[in-house]
Amino acid sequence: MSLPRRRRRLPDEVRHAAVRAVLCLAFTLVGVVVATLASYASSWLMTPALLAMGLGVFGTMWCLLEILISRQIAAQRMRGPNSAYPMAGSRAAPEPLAARPLPRPVGAPQQPYQQRQSYRPGPPQRGVPTR
Repeated sequence: MSLPRRRRRLPDEVRHAAVRAVLCLAFTLVGVVVATLASYASSWLMTPALLAMGLGVFGTMWCLLEILISRQIAAQRMRGPNSAYPMAGSRAAPEPLAARPLPRPVGAPQQPYQQRQSYRPGPPQRGVPTR
């Protein structure tokens, strides 16, 4: 029998966003209950309850988006810039324009295959800071 993996604790900003989402959801559900009961009773409270319910739905969606965004930010912060994740650095640096061959005009004879020269910059110039 294998031991269950222990879950990591959520970062603080994600937990705070989740608490706000639960509070907004509770506010929305209270608005739904009050609007339903007020509609059964034909009470004047139905209009404010419907307004509160609409604001609660908007607030709940906002909080759910906040959870998603804060989770992404926390995951990026955990990974760091030099991580070995599959998508880290997946795009190669673009080749300089000077090293790219010019396109062949239409109808021009095809040249025999030549190996492309790789671009290698010269020595750094004095007075110019290098990375």
